[in-house]
Amino acid sequence: MRTFAIGDIHGGLKALVQVLNQLDVTEKDKLIFMGDYVDGWSESAQVIAFLIELSKKIDCIFIKGNHDVWCENWLKDSNDVNPSWFMHGGKETIESYAVFSEDEKQQHLRFFENMKMYFLDDQNRLFLHAGFTSMHGVTKESYSHKFCTDRTLWEMALVMDRKIDFDQDVYPKRLKHYKEIYIGHTPTTNYGKLEPINAINVWNIDTGAAFKGKVTGINIDTKAFFQSDTLPSLYPNEKGRNK
Repeated sequence: MRTFAIGDIHGGLKALVQVLNQLDVTEKDKLIFMGDYVDGWSESAQVIAFLIELSKKIDCIFIKGNHDVWCENWLKDSNDVNPSWFMHGGKETIESYAVFSEDEKQQHLRFFENMKMYFLDDQNRLFLHAGFTSMHGVTKESYSHKFCTDRTLWEMALVMDRKIDFDQDVYPKRLKHYKEIYIGHTPTTNYGKLEPINAINVWNIDTGAAFKGKVTGINIDTKAFFQSDTLPSLYPNEKGRNK
């Protein structure tokens, strides 16, 4: 069995399909999606519909991202349009739902409600959208919203990268709880990279699909990764979040 982690998608269904075709997944594989399925490109609702059907055939874990929280709230109450969400991809997500029935929207709402805030596999590898702050690990995190909003874990990993040995006392305790940590949320394109970035034991696989980057899938055992074309090239008549 192979396990792949899939980075942020942001409504780019064409990019997601490209990545899955490269992975050549079978029913024996596991797919762990890192969150932020919606907001940006024009096919957010279509991404969710696709993932619901995919999960009927392939073992899938769906992590919840901050954009997914916003969309979930809107699906619960269409009058709940967070202004920040609307400006950062929510408008395109709302428009993508125009062709979906109320029954379909309710099915999508249940899909969002059932997403995990984090996932820990049997090899002590942690998957979550953004990060956590508790030095005692995710089970002791006081504020669950940190799982899909925190950037301090990634910032710390970047600063420390390979400068301190794992067994030294000063090594941050929150990193020592897990063999590896996989995140999205903070685009690697912020650092001039279109590929995943590894810092210490943290792997960031958000390769900027919301903006000018790509969707990425990575084999978490071999670290081989597979990418879509850039999202602007797949949606040439759209701006995504490049506004």
